[in-house]
Amino acid sequence: MSKFTSFPERALELVSSVGDNIKQHVPKAGQWLETGVKLGALKTGARTAGGFIRRNPVIAVAAVAGAGLLWYAAARRKAKQQAEGDPIEGSARRIDARRADSNGSTSRRKSGTRKAASEETASE
Repeated sequence: MSKFTSFPERALELVSSVGDNIKQHVPKAGQWLETGVKLGALKTGARTAGGFIRRNPVIAVAAVAGAGLLWYAAARRKAKQQAEGDPIEGSARRIDARRADSNGSTSRRKSGTRKAASEETASE
């Protein structure tokens, strides 16, 4: 067997080892590729929008004014709901209040067995 016959096999081994090393050292290559695609799409979209605005400035101004009016109407609606006392959207969790003893531990008492502060200090 001569060196020329083993050359393609050795080249394939070398290429596969380089590919494996790249995969091990750069595990986020796919993520970088996705980011590059997104940046390319953003650049193309910005170029297209720029050309559209240059050709149709009146439409662009009307679109910006319409978006501003929608934002203003939403802000007024939210302020009106808060002024009327409607509940604010969100989530809440109820926490029961507990009294802390003088030693720092918490305890629950029945409502009928509550003592006045002066009675507690007098009995101790």
